[in-house]
Amino acid sequence: MPTPVLALDAAWIILIVVVLMVVVAVLMAVSIYNRLVRARNRFKNAFAQIDVQLKRRYDLIPNLVETAKGYMKHERETLEAVIQARNQAQQAAQQASAKPEDAGAIKGLMGAEGALTGAMGRLFALMENYPDLKANQNMAQLMEELTSTENRVAFSRQAFNDAVMAYNTLRETFPNNIFAGMFNFQAAQLFEIEDESQREAPQVSFT
Repeated sequence: MPTPVLALDAAWIILIVVVLMVVVAVLMAVSIYNRLVRARNRFKNAFAQIDVQLKRRYDLIPNLVETAKGYMKHERETLEAVIQARNQAQQAAQQASAKPEDAGAIKGLMGAEGALTGAMGRLFALMENYPDLKANQNMAQLMEELTSTENRVAFSRQAFNDAVMAYNTLRETFPNNIFAGMFNFQAAQLFEIEDESQREAPQVSFT
């Protein structure tokens, strides 16, 4: 039969072990939480770079449509469709910018951007039939700026997707996934372009 002293020592040892295990668990939770926060902040910051370029493109499109309107008087429906798609994409971008961690908001932006790209593609196809418009110096400058902006959007989108992939991988690996669920770190949505034709910046020949 163990003496009271030995029993007391064993109780202290058990208590110390339990306390150490709790301390280790807490430190691990804090470390994982901080890593998840840093990873989430990285992809949020990456989306901010996309947002800057999208705003620039949304500002360019009305000027482009206004210039085209003087030459394409019989293409009113197409021009109005571009403006409508631009406004919807701008609204979707504002929602995504407010919560880039919201997968639904990013998916909404992807859909709106696809619709805008489609409307712009139809406009550019029609522009090929208007040589005077293609010869317009202001239009040529707007198209050059738009193409440059599209390239920056593509570059920023890739940086965002890389950051999202790193975050999602971090939150899905064990034991991070346990704490990610506890602290409500949701999976982030990649900003993907499903239609391959939408991956390329718009091109119109002004020669």
